[in-house]
Amino acid sequence: MAAEHGLVSAQGWFSGGERLPYDPECARFDDGSPLRVFVRHSPGGGTTLTFLPGWPDGSFGWAKVDAQLAERSDADRLFLDYVGHGDSDKPLEHPYSTYERADLVEALWRARSVEATVVVAFDYSCIVGLELLARRVERRRAGEDPGTVIRACLLANGGLFADGHTHPWFTTPLFKSRAGGPLTWVGQHSRRAFAPFFRPVFSRSYRVSAAEVEQAYRAISRRDGVRVLPATAAFVDEHREHAERWDLARIAAELGGAVRFHVVGSSEDRFEARQLRLARERLGDAVESTELPGGHLATAEQPRRLAELIEGLR
Repeated sequence: MAAEHGLVSAQGWFSGGERLPYDPECARFDDGSPLRVFVRHSPGGGTTLTFLPGWPDGSFGWAKVDAQLAERSDADRLFLDYVGHGDSDKPLEHPYSTYERADLVEALWRARSVEATVVVAFDYSCIVGLELLARRVERRRAGEDPGTVIRACLLANGGLFADGHTHPWFTTPLFKSRAGGPLTWVGQHSRRAFAPFFRPVFSRSYRVSAAEVEQAYRAISRRDGVRVLPATAAFVDEHREHAERWDLARIAAELGGAVRFHVVGSSEDRFEARQLRLARERLGDAVESTELPGGHLATAEQPRRLAELIEGLR
């Protein structure tokens, strides 16, 4: 299967955004903070599309999808890299978690005065999306201002239910093990060592080119990024610890149809193979759903189809 769109360079992607000062303790963008996070904004019309990044390629993973959307419409598109990924800073001592990632997203919405949005989440950002929605449930119960209105969510190849994760041992579990540090040190300094760990995100039929792997490596290793991967890889354990809070069926029921959901899975996904089936079983008609051909990295293998599904939620 050939790529559906021309290769986008990591340098080209990051040059289209900016690194903004962010204070994680106050969860706000503050000129006095030394920490920088990457934000890319393509202004346009209609409801803002907020793209939450995947692990480990960050916002760069959306590059092909963004190119497709740019050809289709003038949609307002907002991208970011969490602390620890892409062109954002990567402090080793940062308290990496789903909660702090959700704090960053909400801070960005406030800074950009985003009144309403469609959340488009991939991979581990699906859990971040669930935390953002859980906060809306809590605020509504308390009679508080919910903040930015989330009108719809597209959740692709990520965790929706804590009992649905199927990550192979040689992927994120290995990064979290004692071997994670030495492996990432080698990966930071060797493209050849990086490639075998990246290949499982694609389907067997996808002809991933050396150039595509090279650009992904440049995005992931940017600003010494590979070394921090073990610190950012605990999201599955977090999900299991907060299984009830981050459960799509519970959240959808609490919201009572206020948010439109579209769940996307891939036929050869080795990381979240059960999530689409569980969503269909547990939510039925409460969610729309689509299975795409290909492997976990649908953003690379199916950018045109993803763009179509995203457009359908605007």
